[in-house]
Amino acid sequence: MPAPGVRGNASARPFHPSLTCPVATGTIRLANDLGLHMSQQTEQPAATFHWQDPLDLESQLSPAERSIRDVAARFARERLAPGVRRAHREEGFDPGLLRELGALGFLGPTLSGYGCAGTGHVGYGLMARELERVDSAYRTVLSVQSSLVMYPIHRFGSEEQRARYLPRLARGELIGCFALTEPEHGSDPGGMDTRATPVAGGYRLYGNKTWITNAAIADLCLVWARVDGDGIRGFLVERGGQGLATRTIEGKFSLRASNTGEIHLDGAFVPEERVLPGARGLGGPFACLNQARYGIAWGVMGAAEACWHTARDYTLERRQFGRPLAANQLVQRKLADMQGEITLGLQGVLRLGRLFEAGAGTPEAVSLLKRNNCGKALDIARQARDLLGANGISDAYPVIRHLLNLETVNTYEGTHDIHALILGRAMTGIQAFTG
Repeated sequence: MPAPGVRGNASARPFHPSLTCPVATGTIRLANDLGLHMSQQTEQPAATFHWQDPLDLESQLSPAERSIRDVAARFARERLAPGVRRAHREEGFDPGLLRELGALGFLGPTLSGYGCAGTGHVGYGLMARELERVDSAYRTVLSVQSSLVMYPIHRFGSEEQRARYLPRLARGELIGCFALTEPEHGSDPGGMDTRATPVAGGYRLYGNKTWITNAAIADLCLVWARVDGDGIRGFLVERGGQGLATRTIEGKFSLRASNTGEIHLDGAFVPEERVLPGARGLGGPFACLNQARYGIAWGVMGAAEACWHTARDYTLERRQFGRPLAANQLVQRKLADMQGEITLGLQGVLRLGRLFEAGAGTPEAVSLLKRNNCGKALDIARQARDLLGANGISDAYPVIRHLLNLETVNTYEGTHDIHALILGRAMTGIQAFTG
């Protein structure tokens, strides 16, 4: 009988490295020939484990990226955090924040020229992470202005359109919105009802858009509408013209610190020179959404970190049965789960940012991380809320606010399930969006 744990014939020859690992054996022999014995190697100092950054994301950032992160963190801490609880309670957003973000070079940061900073994708992600560490509403405003308004004008617009709008959008002097979602068409934008009718000198738009960030405060609305015989086109609609009406959606329980509204188009005239010439079909809006989803995947990690750190601090300070809550095994397990998901999620978006900077980022990779990171962040917020007990539902702590916000972030720019179908199509080659 072979010994326990040993397979095969007990009389088989004993293990010898040279029989199974000739490369390793040769390396050892070469080292011995050169007099490089293990006992002679210089010992390296023991590495230090940082619980906040287990895989040392910090060392993977360039000095410029760390500087961007530090500026964003300071702005979020000193300018946004002091007023966020009031903004959430009162459903208030200060449009002046866009000018402040513009002064920092944070609007349209990955774009070149026209007053844009030309920052890399990792730098943009770090901005998103720090703003969302305070509140998802602030990162949402950054995403809309940068990825959903400025990006399409830069990529699909004419030179005249770029020169007219981008510098003022980059400074925050103009506020933009992205109008795609309709009352009857959310995950299926291809079925949109909004129409653009050709008339002399341009088009007249008819239809309704809803759940539009910045709708009621936007100076410029990028409206996606169907043109008979020409597919879906992008129209730059300036506020002030006849046929355009907006209103704020009130009573939200999520993203209360930003404006969300509806747009009603009743023959709004758009001259031909304000139609994006390079965008036809759903490829235009989807390219914009892909940019926004990337920033979201970074941003939600900031919200998750805020919940994790709050839960850690609370369970260390809160005492029950004569000892800190953090002394319980189940509490430590939950904290460790949070740590693991956030650490891996950050490594994922960092890698994706590097791929984009090398021209190798893909929509499917964005879907993978938007889906994963949003879902994990929402789970972390729920676990943190549970660890805080009754205090978890009070806005004296940021957790319940993040939890409510992340319910929305998990939904917009493609739901958890929609991104699963995008990934499923990539794996199988089969489109399963319709039955």
